[in-house]
Amino acid sequence: MVAFADLSLSFLFGLSSLILPVASSGFLDAGNVLRSTVCEQIATEVSPSSVVYYTGSSQYAKDNYHWSASSSQASECSFEPATAEDVGIALRILGRTQTPFGVKSGGHAANANFSSTPGVQIAMYSFSDVVYDSATQTATVGTGLLWDDVYAALEQYSVTVVGAKVTGIGVGGIALGGGYSYLTNQHGLSIDNVVAYELVLPNGTVADIRSSTDSDLFFALRGGFNNFGIVTRVTLKTHPQAQVWGGRISYSLDQWKGASSAIANFWANVTDPKASIYNTYNYIYGVAEMSIIIFYDAPTCPEGIYDEFLLAPHFEQDISTRSYVSFLQSLPLNATSGLRSVFHWVALEEITMPVLDMVVNETLAWAAELMDSSGLIISYDVDPYLPTLYDHADSPTAYPPTRDRGYSYIQLYYGWADSKYDATMLEAVDASVQHMTQVLTEDGQDIANVAVYPNNAPPDMALEKMYGDNLPRLRAIKKAVDPDNVMGLTGGWKF
Repeated sequence: MVAFADLSLSFLFGLSSLILPVASSGFLDAGNVLRSTVCEQIATEVSPSSVVYYTGSSQYAKDNYHWSASSSQASECSFEPATAEDVGIALRILGRTQTPFGVKSGGHAANANFSSTPGVQIAMYSFSDVVYDSATQTATVGTGLLWDDVYAALEQYSVTVVGAKVTGIGVGGIALGGGYSYLTNQHGLSIDNVVAYELVLPNGTVADIRSSTDSDLFFALRGGFNNFGIVTRVTLKTHPQAQVWGGRISYSLDQWKGASSAIANFWANVTDPKASIYNTYNYIYGVAEMSIIIFYDAPTCPEGIYDEFLLAPHFEQDISTRSYVSFLQSLPLNATSGLRSVFHWVALEEITMPVLDMVVNETLAWAAELMDSSGLIISYDVDPYLPTLYDHADSPTAYPPTRDRGYSYIQLYYGWADSKYDATMLEAVDASVQHMTQVLTEDGQDIANVAVYPNNAPPDMALEKMYGDNLPRLRAIKKAVDPDNVMGLTGGWKF
């Protein structure tokens, strides 16, 4: 994925001019700022450490900001809770008044209304603690953090956790949605490494959820997102982390053939779980460019694994031995933001040259097709994983619905500027996925019914295609813990 995080002040503070009233009543204060009755009630009832902000303040702008413009909205107010108990107070008020709300961890959701709202925007920034327990080899982290912060805090202990593989991603969406990493072949998904969640239930009570205390909720939270309450902290297994070897190699369009050959041969021949690659075929502001991230989880890499990548013609490379934190921060995968965005996903059983030729054709064809629809970035990412990547979970999880085998995948990302082309872009990304699925199926790959990764699914994705046979159980758990459907007032994949 080519993700973008440059944030202009004009965009941030421009949000303050977009304030829209919603269902709850309000009043204008002495500064002519609309103050919602619900927001004022939250501010009155929570502890002094938790704060409500209104339009016009920089903190309100920060709380409402999302990486993708298609996900950004102006809320009635923003609320930064500092304790789980205050989250519970807010949930009870929101449920009683039937006020829409959003819950933001890192704000990297692309789909509208998933973590934003025209109601009360809950921003989890105050949950920013990282506590390492050497006795249990776990780390408890707040959901207001970015994974960058978590990795940096744990570096002093020579350990890390399985989280996001690019910078700028919040803890919440990964720890509740899945989490593919450079370490996944060794340790599984991020949710496979969760030991416990601190969960504020829809009725406002705070619970410690782990397999031994509530096996149903522990199953449901690992892949089920925010259907069951608001998670304030996550406890994860840690893993020893020494220096790593790797970095980025970039290829111009005339060099893609050699890079693709290296990817296909890597997939066919490399079974070392410490080796990982992340490949992005990109059309960015009129320029075709390909980046390949190569990674080996040790200070030196065995000979032969990446020779073909390094020998193939390329125009730039940054490969060295460095800390895991330095490795991740060196990758320009979150360099800009503010575009409208959509993701999609296609599973792969095999990565061959014909498959990669298909990806190249899709990248270039859709880039040309969408240029007149303000399409600025078209990115097709090919992520190879070992078939054993799903073998690391101690118990079943909401996602994936089956762990019979693991899959590699293609991640699609389209970024555009003008909201009038939203429908065009969604139709285009769906059409590309349907075409690739047909081509792969006709080529003998049994991938048509593989569950789609929810964090890479477009907004019109059916729940059945992500959760499969787990969906009835998830709906039953949701009904049991949230009979009044308080969490239905917020966005996301709703059971």
